[in-house]
Amino acid sequence: MEFKELTKKTIKELQQLLNESREKLRDLRFKDGNKQLKNVKEIKKVRIIIAQILTLINKNKAIEEKQLIVKIK
Repeated sequence: MEFKELTKKTIKELQQLLNESREKLRDLRFKDGNKQLKNVKEIKKVRIIIAQILTLINKNKAIEEKQLIVKIK
């Protein structure tokens, strides 16, 4: 999934995607440990996706907090 596609998603969708990606990473690590994984580079790709999702979640939360502070004032 590309970063542009991720930016269009809501926080709930990002949270769900994050959980799915973490589960996939866990499975890939188990397969790697059992020597069943053929494409080891896939682990790196999933880790990058997780980092991008976390970045977007934190960015969106910061924006929401700023908007909330502005509304309070």
